[in-house]
Amino acid sequence: MIEVDALGKEVPSGDGRLVILHEISFRVMAGEAVAIVGASGSGKSTLLGLLAGLDVPTRGRVQLGGRDLYALNEDGRAELRGGMLGFVFQSFQLLPALTALENVMLPLELAGRSSARADAQQMLARVGLSQRLGHYPKHLSGGEQQRVAIARAFAARPGLLLADEPTGNLDATTGADIIDLMFVMNAEQGTTLVLVTHDEAIARRCGRVLKLDGGRLV
Repeated sequence: MIEVDALGKEVPSGDGRLVILHEISFRVMAGEAVAIVGASGSGKSTLLGLLAGLDVPTRGRVQLGGRDLYALNEDGRAELRGGMLGFVFQSFQLLPALTALENVMLPLELAGRSSARADAQQMLARVGLSQRLGHYPKHLSGGEQQRVAIARAFAARPGLLLADEPTGNLDATTGADIIDLMFVMNAEQGTTLVLVTHDEAIARRCGRVLKLDGGRLV
């Protein structure tokens, strides 16, 4: 599902260059659940952004499902994301002017799915929010907002789900419930999961752990 070869990312810093990622290489097979761990500033979120095609590497290559991500232009990468990727972020990333139902429907409608409303309703019911369809994000708790985000991510049945600290803005109990839900739904759909986390207990639930230290895979 994912092939990363000699991936590097540098940014200008003062009179020189700051190396954020250094020669990262790994593979993730379809259906695997892989955690990326490391201290703050180790490059975890930068790596996830590169896997998603949201940023451009300084060097190296990323292949998703056999397609060279950075051989595509920005529109091509967006099309690839829309067709095979789902995202769950720490900050939920819901659109405040849309209801829970509309937030889940939006990517389905953009993909041209005629059953967008029914599929979104079904997915929100699956995450326990069938009574919150018409609520806006500001009227939902943090846990409920993350459930909407999970429903949105899984509604399109992505081949690959990328999650960046999905419990980072939640209390411990709510976070545990959200992680349980995400792993259950991931198993149901057979999705490939790449999860950035600082929580060792969450990382241990994945089949494999990749550790970053100072931009290097150790």
